Amino acid sequence: MLSATRVQTKEQLEQCLHIRREVFVREQGVSIEEELDHYDESPESCIHVLLTDDAAPVGTGRVKAFEGSSAKLQRIAVLASMRGRGAGSAIVQAMEQAAREAGYGRAVLDAQCQAEPFYAKLGYKPVSPDIFLDAGIPHVRMSKELS
Repeated sequence: MLSATRVQTKEQLEQCLHIRREVFVREQGVSIEEELDHYDESPESCIHVLLTDDAAPVGTGRVKAFEGSSAKLQRIAVLASMRGRGAGSAIVQAMEQAAREAGYGRAVLDAQCQAEPFYAKLGYKPVSPDIFLDAGIPHVRMSKELS
């Protein structure tokens, strides 16, 4: 059963980072130096969310302040074995809830272009037609009102 938790401990944070290393570094070839930053130093650095399936870590994402009353959803990752089983939607919804609880009225994310249809199904709309590279991967900025 899928369950999302706001990260409170170093152990939970390490589980999140392990998932991100699997997905972004090993699968997609992003350098570890590009993947990890100061928002990953502790559970207090920003809001980290951990998704588990029967207590096994399977997905993660982080939420940080963006512009004004917007939250930026970042580093959304689901292990390959869990894709297509609702884990991606579950982690995004948990991140949106964490953003609402933190007082944010809007969510912004930079979606890999191949994932744009997934985010569109969750109510995200492109902010502009511009495609940009992040870690060498084409992305598009999308947003959604959280009210």
